[in-house]
This record gives sequence, structure tokens and C-alpha cells, in this order.
Amino acid sequence: MSSINYNELITMLPEIQDDQSKQSKTKAKRQMEDLQHLGMALVELSKAQLAKFNLPESLLTAVLEAKKITANGATRRQSQYIGKLMRKADAVNIQEKLDEINGKHSAAVRKLHECEKWRERLLANDGELNSFVETYTVGDISQLRGLIRQVRKEIIQNKQHNYRKLFQFIREIVEGI
Repeated sequence: MSSINYNELITMLPEIQDDQSKQSKTKAKRQMEDLQHLGMALVELSKAQLAKFNLPESLLTAVLEAKKITANGATRRQSQYIGKLMRKADAVNIQEKLDEINGKHSAAVRKLHECEKWRERLLANDGELNSFVETYTVGDISQLRGLIRQVRKEIIQNKQHNYRKLFQFIREIVEGI
């Protein structure tokens, strides 16, 4: 059997501890960078959206100041400062609310694109009206038919007075307003 040389283990212990501290330092740096990026994501939001976050006063002030800064070096310093303040803030809660805002925004944009596609389909083909009625509950189909006819006539005359009105009507139906 081989014997364990405890003296060798004791001399190797500082090296093992150094390796572990390097990993944790790197991990800590990565976490700080993530907090900094999360803080800078707050800078992109409007003041009304920021009010929903219940941020600490110092962080809110720093975020509002960062919105005003245009110089590259100053932006970087402010970003680092926001990252420092984010260490004291509830980052998990902030990330959840940010995801919620971005998710709602994405869903709203998707709905608008869907409405635009329906408008184009309805204008291109009369048969699409039947599939639209099958897909959505349309209260006044005659009004929709009339709008489609008006928009088709206006397109021929290079006018678009009711083009937007048709979109809004479709949007109300799709969103169930």
C-alpha cells in the first residue's frame, strides 16, 4: 500500500486554494458584469416603465443620469456605477419585471404583425374574408366588407384614407376589444 505523505499535501494546499479562488473570482466578475448589463437594460426603459420597478432611489437616479450621458467614457463609468448599485438591489425581481415587460412588448408586436397580415390577405383575396370570419368573431361583417371595398378603390386611386381604418377595425377584432 502506498502511504500518504501529509507534508506534501500541506505544501500543495495553498496551490489548491489558489485554483479555487481564481475560479470564484472569475465567477464573481461574471456575475458583476451580468448585473451591470441588467442595470444598463434599465436605462433603455421609459420613465413610466422604470416607476413600476420600485428601484432604490440611488439606482433610479443613476439610471436617469445614464439616459442623459452621451460621451462614451462617461457612459462606461456610469454603467460601472450602475453595476455597483445593482449589487445591493433585488436583481432577481428586476430581471423578472424586465422579462415581463419585454414579453408583453413582443406579444403586442406579434399581434400587430398578425393584423397587418390579415389586412393584406383580405385586400388580396375575397376568399380570405371567410377564413377570417371562421378564425375570429366578427360582429358586423357588412362593415368589414364595406371597408375592404373602399380600401381597394382607394388603392386604385392612390389614396389611403381608409387603409388605416381597416387595420384598426381588424385589430379590434383580433384583440377582442
